[in-house]
Amino acid sequence: MTTTFPAFDTAHRHDPYPAFALVREATPAHPLQLGDVPVTVFTRYAECAAILASPDWGHGYQAGISPFRDTGALIPGSFVRMDPPDHSRFRSLVNKAFTPRVVAALAPMVERVVDDLLDTALARDEFDVLADLAVPLALTMIGGRVLGVPPEERPALRDWELAIAWGTDPDELLPPDVITARGTAARAAFGYFSRLVAQRRAEPADDLLSALIAVEEAGDRLTEPELVGICLLLLVAGMETSINLVGNGVLALLRHPDQLVLLRERPDLMPAALDEMLRYDLPTQFTIRVALRDTVVAGQRFTRGDGVVVVMAAANRDAAVYPDPDRFDITRYAVPDPARRHLGFSLGIHYCLGAPLARLEAGIAIGALLRRAPNLELAEENLEHLPSLIHRGLRRLPVRARTRTPRANA
Repeated sequence: MTTTFPAFDTAHRHDPYPAFALVREATPAHPLQLGDVPVTVFTRYAECAAILASPDWGHGYQAGISPFRDTGALIPGSFVRMDPPDHSRFRSLVNKAFTPRVVAALAPMVERVVDDLLDTALARDEFDVLADLAVPLALTMIGGRVLGVPPEERPALRDWELAIAWGTDPDELLPPDVITARGTAARAAFGYFSRLVAQRRAEPADDLLSALIAVEEAGDRLTEPELVGICLLLLVAGMETSINLVGNGVLALLRHPDQLVLLRERPDLMPAALDEMLRYDLPTQFTIRVALRDTVVAGQRFTRGDGVVVVMAAANRDAAVYPDPDRFDITRYAVPDPARRHLGFSLGIHYCLGAPLARLEAGIAIGALLRRAPNLELAEENLEHLPSLIHRGLRRLPVRARTRTPRANA
């Protein structure tokens, strides 16, 4: 493994933000060698936002110009790796199953699931916010309601999702056994979802996978490989983002008691609080892009096929955009300001499709947890993060609640 980017060192896994700041303050464009691939790392908001929003940048896999190894090759049909016009076609079809009306209609189900999970968790002196709330909520909503996986088959989804998520880090930064585990998990998940898609074609059910199968526009429908690729995308990106938004968000509140008290007193601040959680400790730390045509960023020329790493987590703490950027402040987004929009769900055509669902799940879960556990506190201070560089989340988040209140409709 060869790298000159300090934040990728395992020593910074617990807190990469000081290392991000050193690079961000030193240069707008940081050279990085990933194995035999020279790329450029961007950490400042202006350049990161410009690259994500620009049609000059994409993934380059279909054109055969990407310098990055195609770690998604085992997931055919995954439109997250595509560029227009294919990406535009996929996005148009899939959006029909994720309209604001469809997502908003899921709120009562999320509320019921969260309350049931908290009934069980709060019956114990100590519980894990991830294992007892965030993970089973994501398995129920993404695995059950969206993908239509039966309850008894959902545990395997988490194992596959973790293996594939860690495997989305650049291969040059991964141990061989992780690359092997990624391939094994991707093949198992692909086989499973191939069978599930065939089953739903024959017998549609009340889930969004069946809705995706039924989606059609001007005679255009999604093929089986495309549907399976979408299932895998929703499994990894949908679950990991939702789980880590809850975990990272609750941890930020517990480590900033004044903000926790304010949110408990002002639940109307939850939308702004979620934006600040995404800015402050981003579940997806960086992404990669490839120049689709010759272009210039920060005064540096890039030719078609050049690769860059866009570190959204570093951009989200750029003092040129955010006053006192290392301060966690849930009122920061109380008044919308497009100039300070965080990069938590990316920008441009690859803006996160599942963002409304992730926000819905996290808002309801965190709100119910604060309401029903008014004295919530950390049970351990030394917390371990997952080994992935791209996906930032905790292995466990043990907490205790000295007092408890029943569900609102009890």
